[in-house]
Amino acid sequence: MRTGRPTAAAAALVGALALTLLGAPAAQAKDTGITVSKIVVNKGKPIVVGTTKEVEPSLTFSITLPAGYSTSKPDRYDAFPFLYRGDLEKAADTGENYIGPGVYTCYEVSSKKADCEGSLYIDPHPSQEQVDSNSDATKWKLGVSLRLFKANGQLAAEEHETRSATVRLKRAAKVTVNATPEPVTKGAKITVTGKVTRANWSTKKYGPYGGRTVTLQFREKGTDSFKAVKKVTANSSGRLTTTVTAAVDGSWRWVYGGNDTTGAATSGADYVDVR
Repeated sequence: MRTGRPTAAAAALVGALALTLLGAPAAQAKDTGITVSKIVVNKGKPIVVGTTKEVEPSLTFSITLPAGYSTSKPDRYDAFPFLYRGDLEKAADTGENYIGPGVYTCYEVSSKKADCEGSLYIDPHPSQEQVDSNSDATKWKLGVSLRLFKANGQLAAEEHETRSATVRLKRAAKVTVNATPEPVTKGAKITVTGKVTRANWSTKKYGPYGGRTVTLQFREKGTDSFKAVKKVTANSSGRLTTTVTAAVDGSWRWVYGGNDTTGAATSGADYVDVR
């Protein structure tokens, strides 16, 4: 359970342009005096994105305010981390190569400090520009947006900072499985097939992912864990096929471990009755 009074919340924002204060005059970039620290995105793990499902990686960070500002007045400041590629200011100002927060809430620790938790927001839909190219499957830089507001609501100061940390985005992968025949005579051969595919962010479809080394696993009936049986390399079309000897009842599945640009994937389990 979190303690402390909620001080501020941000709704889902698509592109940095949506972050601009409507109706407020622009302020020249200058030091706001706000400190954002302890930033953790997706618990330090890579973010895996497919072709249709919105992804909301976890986000936590802390805020320390400058003199003259208090967490009791959340309308006087705005501070949050974001991910970007390329030029910091261009990403923040145009929304291109930019991934911002979804919903987050900040909890007052003291009059100057708050701890915040929520998520980033990634939508692979073709109408969005967050992941619209397979080249987006790489390391993204970590930036911070900082704003201070006057008592009348006008923007007093604004700046964007970069951090040394990076966050890797990966294309989602899928693996299918089919074990035949079912049932099978003990001692006979079982053929296990499948296919490896991964998300194409340009076409918004899954395509064959050939040449991948995938592990075949087996779980004997009545046990809780799968055990590795052998490794098989997918052909150029992403297809997997191998044979094993039927010994006992159990389930077969394929497991792909992923790489720098592609997430891990595990197929469903196909049960085979051995008689």
